[in-house]
Amino acid sequence: MTDVTGAPADVLHTLFHSDQGGHEQVVLCQDRASGLKAVIAIHSTALGPALGGTRFYPYANEAEALADALNLARGMSYKNAMAGLDHGGGKAVIIGDPERIKTEELLLAYGRFVASLGGRYVTACDVGTYVADMDVVARECRWTTGRSPENGGAGDSSVLTAFGVYQGMRASAQHLWGDPSLRGRRVGIAGVGKVGHHLVEHLMAEGAEVFVTDVRAKAVRRVTERHPSVTAVADTDALIRVEGLDIYAPCALGGALNDSSVPVLTARVVCGAANNQLAHPGVEKDLADRGILYAPDYVVNAGGVIQVADELHGFDFDRCKAKAAKIYDTTLAIFARAKDDGIPPAAAADRIAEQRMAEGRAARGW
Repeated sequence: MTDVTGAPADVLHTLFHSDQGGHEQVVLCQDRASGLKAVIAIHSTALGPALGGTRFYPYANEAEALADALNLARGMSYKNAMAGLDHGGGKAVIIGDPERIKTEELLLAYGRFVASLGGRYVTACDVGTYVADMDVVARECRWTTGRSPENGGAGDSSVLTAFGVYQGMRASAQHLWGDPSLRGRRVGIAGVGKVGHHLVEHLMAEGAEVFVTDVRAKAVRRVTERHPSVTAVADTDALIRVEGLDIYAPCALGGALNDSSVPVLTARVVCGAANNQLAHPGVEKDLADRGILYAPDYVVNAGGVIQVADELHGFDFDRCKAKAAKIYDTTLAIFARAKDDGIPPAAAADRIAEQRMAEGRAARGW
């Protein structure tokens, strides 16, 4: 069954009726001259203007793009709340293969749509978009972060995203093994693109044993040529089965933890940069039942959003890195809350984030 727009009805049910919905605003954007088709989803502005990146991806259909935008926007509300930012959650997706259709005209058209929201949504980079793209978008929209230093921005936010994930790994090691050191730990990284290859640097500097995979052979070569001791494996399915793996880091697209992967996962810890790693509600319990410690994705990958939020107030890298370092303490606090409440860490993180958002709504009289 479809709705009046032709989209599957279950998408609108998600938006208006399910626990995964509750979004304040969803904007469908089209500019036929440039070929732009995009979705901007604002989940919450309880803590301030919605902040989240722009994903440029060749979705199978428009309904899939809309569902991704809704999920990602909701995740940003929780991420920004847990990061202590005065921002709500939003996300945008541009439909299409960025290698084929991304043009200056399309990005400018997209910038005009973001600008039309008057600051309710602040955009940044995500999968398929880069600093140079945000420089173009910013020509039409002042609510654009992730720009180059030459254009008043902070540059590549993946540096601090990786640093935050690294801090989450250290906290996981402290909680599980009583020592934050990752020396000698076997860490598998699925996806060594914008964030993953920076994460490799942190792990190699500490003396971890690193395994990597990526759908792009070029991305793997970049890592293995720089670090010959890094082991490349064929694919994610092989990576999660590596014998004696201590930590698994999903750093590509979402849904990595599902009914197929969790039963065969050899790692004791999951801590990665990808958004929406849990394929569906209940996966967090499956992980807990297997004794696998899950560091909630939106907590440990918040370094990038900390950086782009700071850009709005005059960027200072040292200040941002200090904030991102606190991801270590936040992750430990979540593990402690999970133990006290007898719930998985993902549920504990949700409770803390929801409490902060509720306090934001109350302060605004909503």
